[in-house]
Amino acid sequence: MSWEIVIGLETHVQLSTKSKIFSGSSTAFGAAPNTQANLVDMALPGSLPVMNKEAVAKAIAFGLAIGAKVAPLSIFARKHYFYPDSPKNYQTSQFELPVVLGGKVSFFVGEEEKTLNLTRAHLEEDAGKSLHDDFTGPHGELSTGIDLNRAGTPLLEIVTEPELRSAAEAVAYARALHGLVVWLGICDGNMQEGSFRVDANVSVRPKGASEFGTRTEIKNVNSFRFLERAILFEARRQIELIEDGGKVVQETRLYDETKDETRSMRSKEDAHDYRYFPCPDLPPLIISQEWMDKVKADMPELPAARRARYEQDFSLSAYHAAQLTLSRPISDYFEQVVDASGKENAKIVANWVMGDVMASLNRDEKEFSDCPVQPANLAKLIQRINDNTISNKIARDVFQAMWAGEHNADVDAIIEAKGLKQISDTGAISKMIDDVLAANPAIVEEYRSGKEKAFNSLVGQVMKAAKGKANPAQVNELLKSKLA
Repeated sequence: MSWEIVIGLETHVQLSTKSKIFSGSSTAFGAAPNTQANLVDMALPGSLPVMNKEAVAKAIAFGLAIGAKVAPLSIFARKHYFYPDSPKNYQTSQFELPVVLGGKVSFFVGEEEKTLNLTRAHLEEDAGKSLHDDFTGPHGELSTGIDLNRAGTPLLEIVTEPELRSAAEAVAYARALHGLVVWLGICDGNMQEGSFRVDANVSVRPKGASEFGTRTEIKNVNSFRFLERAILFEARRQIELIEDGGKVVQETRLYDETKDETRSMRSKEDAHDYRYFPCPDLPPLIISQEWMDKVKADMPELPAARRARYEQDFSLSAYHAAQLTLSRPISDYFEQVVDASGKENAKIVANWVMGDVMASLNRDEKEFSDCPVQPANLAKLIQRINDNTISNKIARDVFQAMWAGEHNADVDAIIEAKGLKQISDTGAISKMIDDVLAANPAIVEEYRSGKEKAFNSLVGQVMKAAKGKANPAQVNELLKSKLA
């Protein structure tokens, strides 16, 4: 039987506010346990929540960025469940009337563009954190500690429609969403610190079926690589279970990256199990048009607008424009190189940024903010290619020397020190070609009998003799004239 995977994602985006969503406690990461939790966070009797205006502004910015409806009136509800690290035994969240409704996010899988519909995005508070294996009891037994520093941290939960059909699509969407919230400045995007966590709802059904299968939820995945592996494992598990005559149970599961498997955590509740009811301590959240206009005026140029500008002003393909607007650091770096090298070089710059620059960053696990090659230096390298000082091939060697910080990453100093200047002397190139033709009569005869590939072989021999420094255009021109 042929199966189809159905995936919907729920992403918890930690909003980058200095204080919590309903209290003045700090949200700074890394403080000693339970030093950033006040009376409201601990739900002590008589304490009352106060809405964090900046958290709402960040939710508005997200809604505007995805073309969603920002609700002029939304309400908070209490969502009841037992968590050992939630002192209230309920979570203040939004249910029937969330702050953001609908919207779309576009992303690329390979070079194919896809658009995913969002259901909603709502504001809520985070729970605390259970610390296992860090404590021992009086008799040496393992114990669990509770850290409430994270309790009350503002979250925006972003829920998609179940329209994703592969792990690759899910990861591509998650990357695009991550790039967007960081671009907007509403989240720092630090997945290691839990600022961006993804829950994946996964089910399978026979291809062509219209009914959804029973879904399981994979909770709190904080890595794109693990998200893909978790979905692939869970889909295989469900298919094998059904084909062996079993039934998928609706439940929440955790992904174990060490064993590369999901395992059961708890049964998955439905909405009615949470006994939602409006929070009596918080009035309705009113968002005026004036407030939305102010947030919109303060927003940066959005990725979609910048992408359209790249396509129009620089004649880049939709795919290249999308890749260069995955994050603001990438996009800003690209624009700085274009500004320094000239608009006419935009396509060359795009190829360098998406090629050697990104490959080197990935290899060394660096962020764009830590890129050793400054935009002005990359622009100068491109200039040296354009003025035929060096070839494209040699330029890649120069780039790696710049990356390593040789000669203070000065392009001309590296070219001079390594003797990499391109040979453009016609006489010298002609002599090399004569030597290659004399040493390879069989390949010459193959070319003259109609085998075009033989020409490339001869070019390769000449470039080898020149140690890659001969001007390729001159080599091609002179070689063709000698073979004519």
